[in-house]
Amino acid sequence: MNISIFGLGYVGCINLGCLAKNGHHVIGVDVNELKINLINEGKATVIEKDIDKIIKEQRKKNSISATIDHISAVLNSDVTIICVGTPSSANGHLNIEYIYNVSKQIGKGIKNKKGFHEVAIRSTVLPGTNKRVSEIIAEESGKQINRDFAVVSNPEFMREGTAVKDFYNPPYIVIGTDNDKAFDIMKEVYREINANIERVEVEVAELIKLVNNSFHALKISFANEIGNICKKLKVDSHQLMDLFIKDKHLNISPSYLKPGFAFGGSCLPKDLKSTKTLAHDFFLESHVLESIEKSNENHKKVIFDMIVSKKKNYIGIIGLSFKKGTDDLRYSPAVELAEMLLGKGYNLKIYDEKVNISNFTGTNKDYIYKHIPHLVELITDNLNELVKHSEVIVVTQYEERFKNLDEEYPEKIVIDLVKLKNKKSYSNYEGICW
Repeated sequence: MNISIFGLGYVGCINLGCLAKNGHHVIGVDVNELKINLINEGKATVIEKDIDKIIKEQRKKNSISATIDHISAVLNSDVTIICVGTPSSANGHLNIEYIYNVSKQIGKGIKNKKGFHEVAIRSTVLPGTNKRVSEIIAEESGKQINRDFAVVSNPEFMREGTAVKDFYNPPYIVIGTDNDKAFDIMKEVYREINANIERVEVEVAELIKLVNNSFHALKISFANEIGNICKKLKVDSHQLMDLFIKDKHLNISPSYLKPGFAFGGSCLPKDLKSTKTLAHDFFLESHVLESIEKSNENHKKVIFDMIVSKKKNYIGIIGLSFKKGTDDLRYSPAVELAEMLLGKGYNLKIYDEKVNISNFTGTNKDYIYKHIPHLVELITDNLNELVKHSEVIVVTQYEERFKNLDEEYPEKIVIDLVKLKNKKSYSNYEGICW
C-alpha cells in the first residue's frame, strides 16, 4: 500500500520506517527541508533505538522517500497519516494548529485526485478534531466526506526509548470511525502487526491517549507518595509495590475503573484515611492521597445536583447498601445521598432487597438505629410501591430487572449510577458519567 506521512518528527519518523519495513511504500512530508534531506540520505530525524538502521535499510530499498511537495505526496498515496506535533497551548489545551494546517494541504491534494482517499490522525488530539479536519478537507477539496475520502482517528502508543518495539507490540490498535471502508483500509495498513484492532467511536479514539497518559502520571505519583511513607517507616517500598502489582485480580486489572457511583463501605474510606494519617504523622505532603477523598465527595455532590436539577420532589432510591450483594450500610454513599435529599425536604422512598432480608439484625441493626433511624420508615420491600411514589428513580445498584425502568415507566425520570444500559440518551433517562 502507498502511504504518505505528514510530519517527520518523533511519531512521523517511527511510523515512516516501521510501515515501510512492513512492506508499504511510504512518502514523508514536512516543511523542514533538513528533515526531508535526512530521510532521503537514509538517516533518521530522531534519536531512537533501531530506527536509524530501519530508515537506512528501507531507503536503500526505495521503500521510503521524503518531499516538501504535499500535493504530490497525496496524489501518490492511498492513505495519508497525520503525525504533526500538538504541543500544549498557553491555557493548557493542545495546540491543534499544525493539524489544521496540514489538513488544508491534504485537502488541496485530494482535490486533484480521483478515487477514494483515507486520512488517519495519529497525533494526540482533543475530541472534535476529527470532525474539524473532515470539514477542512471537504472545504479545500470540494469532495464529500465518506464518499470521496474518510478521516479516521488512530492514536499511537509509543514511548520514547522503546518506540520501535512499541510500534510492533502495541496494547491494541485503535481505529475510530463509522465508515466500514475506512476501517478495512486501516486493517490493511496494520496487517503485519499482531495486535487486537479496536474499532470505537471517533471521540473515544481521540480521548484515549490523554486518559492513558493521565493514568500513567497518576500511577507514578501514587507510587512515589507510598514510597515516601515507606522510607519514613523503614519499609522496603519496592518489595511492597512488587507485592502490590502481583494482584492482577483487583490492583492491576479492570476492577474499579468503570465510571459510576462514589466509593463507600467499611474498608476503602477507613484505610484511605489511615494511609493519609501515616503521611501526616511524618509531615509528608501527599497530594494524590489527599485528593482521593475530596474527589469522591465532589462526585456525591454531582449526583445530588443532578437530582435537584430535575425539579421534582418525590424521589425513589433503589439500593441503600454500599454495593450490590450486601446489606452493609456503613459509609454507604447511597445513605449519604438519602440524608442529603431528606435534609433538603425531598419526599423519599427507598428500596433495597438485601437490607430488608437482613431484617435489621446484628451489626446492621445497631448501625441503623444508632446512625440513621430516620431512614427506617422510608424503606420498602415493594419495588412497585417505590415506583408509584417516585417522580425520579435513582438506581445505585445493578440488576437486570432494573434495566428497562425508563421504558416501562416513561412518565418517570431514571437517574442511572451503575450503567444499566448502553443507549446514549432518552428524554427520561440520564447516566451519571455517560
